[in-house]
Amino acid sequence: MSNETAKAIPVSILGKDYMVACPEGERTELLASANYLDKKMREIRDAGKVIGTDRIAVMAALNIAHELLHQKAGPVTNVSNEVEGRIRNLQTKIEDALFRSRQLEF
Repeated sequence: MSNETAKAIPVSILGKDYMVACPEGERTELLASANYLDKKMREIRDAGKVIGTDRIAVMAALNIAHELLHQKAGPVTNVSNEVEGRIRNLQTKIEDALFRSRQLEF
């Protein structure tokens, strides 16, 4: 978090207003986050399967956490697959080199 002085700004989530302290330089991100949370909570509420603001908030938080973890896993998995491919390629080259060196010994 930055050293800027935090100022309270209003955000509205599921029709309820909150004052949230936020550094001036992070105001846009806070408003975007609040809008995203509001959208997710409205989707859950409008689906009608979850009743109560607390439960809707928890479900929204779980959904957002899942999205975040899924996004983080994607690039890591791709990097992991790439590294595994490179290792297999190196292993094949080493095995080929060892096989050729054994042939030269005989």
